[in-house]
Amino acid sequence: MAERDLSPTPSTLLELREERQVVRDGYHFLDEKRLSLAARIMEELKAQRAALEDWEAARQAAVEALEAAVGRHGLEDLRVQPPRMPAGRLEVTGSGFLGVLLQQAEASFTPEPGAPALDPSPEAEACADAFARLTEAAVRRAVHEANLSRLLEEYHVTARRARALEDVVLPELDRDVAWIGTAIEEQEQEEAVRARLHAPD
Repeated sequence: MAERDLSPTPSTLLELREERQVVRDGYHFLDEKRLSLAARIMEELKAQRAALEDWEAARQAAVEALEAAVGRHGLEDLRVQPPRMPAGRLEVTGSGFLGVLLQQAEASFTPEPGAPALDPSPEAEACADAFARLTEAAVRRAVHEANLSRLLEEYHVTARRARALEDVVLPELDRDVAWIGTAIEEQEQEEAVRARLHAPD
């Protein structure tokens, strides 16, 4: 392919060497980016696991509170308890990391009483609070899982690009440079032989 598409001239050789250096710089940049992303993925994975543990603890607490409320009121009576409106705050902030949006969330929910209950109880109040805590934990878990998903996607894209440069583009450029270098040397040798043959005795 090189023989058909490229002209074996010094200017072509120079251009190819410059292009090869640019590609090598691009590969090193992508390789460093890949390593940085891998390190950040490990950090986010640790945070995601902690958030998952918090969510699991909140879920278990919500299950226990629900069981206690059902035990106190029965399922039918608990279903007709007046709903409590969620109130509080949800703050989501974002920052960039190598082109990837990473978010953090702070959630605090305190359900506000609605209409007065006909049969209020501490168990019903505790159940509402437990599910508010579960919602807060779910927000934190969701944010870390979304961060992890975006980081992994960017890592795979970066890794594919780095492999393409390393396994396809750079070897092709190396072959082209070697072929043109050899062709120029052969041309110079032919010219040297021709010059000697035509030199006056």
